[in-house]
Amino acid sequence: MSCHFRDSIVSTLDALARAHRPKLLLRAARMGTMEYRREIDLRRILSQPSTPAPGPAIVRRLIALEAEQEMLRMRPCNETGETWRPARHVDVMIALMAEARLMAEAVEVRAQLLPVPEAV
Repeated sequence: MSCHFRDSIVSTLDALARAHRPKLLLRAARMGTMEYRREIDLRRILSQPSTPAPGPAIVRRLIALEAEQEMLRMRPCNETGETWRPARHVDVMIALMAEARLMAEAVEVRAQLLPVPEAV
């Protein structure tokens, strides 16, 4: 595993760990991950014609989308513009959690496939 790939994953997971969201939002998203269908849901959330490969880039993109949703949620009621849609926010959180899990699993598989250094 390249050092750059690992650093990218670590920094991405660190960004996830720093985010604090309401418990109800997190609970709804956690439950939704059981029904997550990557080929359908991720394409819909990202508005893409095909499903992108899993990895840090997708997770970072979902982090950015979720941050936009959080900004809309926290915006004062008297401001105009796009409205916060709880269902959209939960959808993005579901994809974010599921994709982060896929990324973490990929790292575990890669670590298991690496040869063990021989003792000197």
